[in-house]
Amino acid sequence: MKRLQDAQQFEQAIAASTPVVVKFFTTWCPDCVRMDQFIGEVIAAYPQFTWYDINRDDVPDIAETYNVMGIPSLLVFQNGEKIAHLHSANAKTREQVEEFLQTIKG
Repeated sequence: MKRLQDAQQFEQAIAASTPVVVKFFTTWCPDCVRMDQFIGEVIAAYPQFTWYDINRDDVPDIAETYNVMGIPSLLVFQNGEKIAHLHSANAKTREQVEEFLQTIKG
C-alpha cells in the first residue's frame, strides 16, 4: 500500500480509471492497528484495486469533504469520483472488508 502525503497526491491517485482504495487512518487509532494485521492479505486477494493510505490528521479538509467521520475508513474512487465507502464501524474484520470489496464493480 502506497502512502499519500498530501492533497495533491490524493487528487492524482483518485483520478485513475481503475478502482482505487484509499484507507484513511491515524497513528492513534486502535482499530487502524487491528486492520493493519489483516489488510495485507486483503490487498493480495484483490489485486484489481490500487491501494493507498492517508493519515486523516494530515488532510482534515479531504476527510471532511468525503465524510470520513470514523477511522479506519476505506473509500473507493474511480475517475475522481467516490464510488463506495466502508465506514469504520463496518471495517472491523477481514470478512467485513472482503464483503464490501465484492460489491464493487470496476
